[in-house]
Amino acid sequence: MRPVTRRQADHHAARSGTTRAQVMSTLKRLLDSGEFFSDISVQRITEEAGVSRATFYAHFHGKSDVLVRLADDLRESLLTLARQWDPGRGQDGADRFARFFEEVITIHRAHQGVLTALREAASYDPAVGDFYTADLEGFDEAVVGTLLAEQAAGSTAADLDAVAASRIIVWGGNQAIAQHIKADDGSGDAVFARELARIWWHGAYRRPVTAPHGRRDT
Repeated sequence: MRPVTRRQADHHAARSGTTRAQVMSTLKRLLDSGEFFSDISVQRITEEAGVSRATFYAHFHGKSDVLVRLADDLRESLLTLARQWDPGRGQDGADRFARFFEEVITIHRAHQGVLTALREAASYDPAVGDFYTADLEGFDEAVVGTLLAEQAAGSTAADLDAVAASRIIVWGGNQAIAQHIKADDGSGDAVFARELARIWWHGAYRRPVTAPHGRRDT
């Protein structure tokens, strides 16, 4: 048998990458058009992408695998954005948070079909459900880290339970953003981002310290 050359291997890898991208973009397009993930079959994806069923299964375990890979690319971009956010020591944290959330909402809107499908499939597909949980846990971990760092610096109230607070604002915030995008045409994004930012900033990062006997220190 003739050995596979480096050029042949590179060509095969490039073709495989093109095929994967073709299938993934096809599913994203179908989802963006408003179709439910549960209604989209593998046959539909292969026909729309112009690949054979055998080729599809040579690259993906199934349509849920395609969805997870789409969502994984999105998760990395959002996590990078979240990890770059630094509460800082200034007084404009709520304003900077608002700008951060406007970016987040813009990304969510651009990938609304994928995110909606992810939430849908997570309710009945264990593999997607595990990914969805791990996805939010990644953001949860990042927020816990910043809250603990702020407490250590004396900027966040010592009586804040960082783990519980993060769980509330991350998981609750995710659902709130999803509902906002579903109900709003985009004209209210700035206002929504501002209110979400103030809730995060003043409710957790800069919560007033509670003094003994229920008094609040100012």
